[in-house]
Amino acid sequence: MPSSDISALIEAGSLFKFRNISYLIIGMVTLVWSVRFIQDRAKSLHEKFPARRLLILQIVTIFTFFIYIFGTIFLVMNALRPPRELLIALGGSAAVAIGFATKDIFASLVAGLILLFDRPFQVGDRVKYGEIYGEINSIGLRAVRLVTLDDSVVTIPNLKFITDAVSSGNAGALDMMIEIPFYISLDEDVKKVRDLLYEIVVTSRFVYLKKPVSIVVKEVEIAGRLAYRLTIKAYVLDVRYEKSFETDVTIRASRYFQELAVRRPLLFVASPTSK
Repeated sequence: MPSSDISALIEAGSLFKFRNISYLIIGMVTLVWSVRFIQDRAKSLHEKFPARRLLILQIVTIFTFFIYIFGTIFLVMNALRPPRELLIALGGSAAVAIGFATKDIFASLVAGLILLFDRPFQVGDRVKYGEIYGEINSIGLRAVRLVTLDDSVVTIPNLKFITDAVSSGNAGALDMMIEIPFYISLDEDVKKVRDLLYEIVVTSRFVYLKKPVSIVVKEVEIAGRLAYRLTIKAYVLDVRYEKSFETDVTIRASRYFQELAVRRPLLFVASPTSK
């Protein structure tokens, strides 16, 4: 075996001394702890400044993204201190092996960078991906974590968002449009009902009145009969109030409909005849 190869092996063995490995482990633990500390402080900040919640989350996402990348490189280079000759000797074969093993991870990493700068959605946005709907909780190195409205955490690889269609409900803003449909009989005074719904919406504590409130009226067919569909289109103060707003408007509207005897279309299903 050539003397250059022997010396390279000796240098490689010196990298894995107990002291070097200890420094690397301590450094990685410190790195992870630092990221979690920053994320905890960010949660405290956006509770104190709710109007800046999305901005704080976006800054923390970018910050932690680069901490993981450059922090890991810094730790490896300073804890192990690999010599240049060893890096060159191992680089070629390692690059091929790692390339095959981590091609999907690398593709998701590149996709994560694209998501970070192209910004089809941001942390805190309400998005729909296929049949999954919820709030973007984090954009990581490998995947996006989305919290559904039933509080389930769904992890989706970054690459999926590059190749597939995804819709964002608020696109980086705190407010978001909500649509709530109501159906009434064709014999009812539609203008009176529309005015009633408008009053219910604008008096809701969740509505964002700096943006327009509209009610679209359309004739539709329900169970073979014509009826009016009144679709409320209004914005909520914060995307997290989406279901609270829908519940508030629906409960109050149903109560007033009952008090004013507003007739609503019903689906009559004939009961099966006995043999």
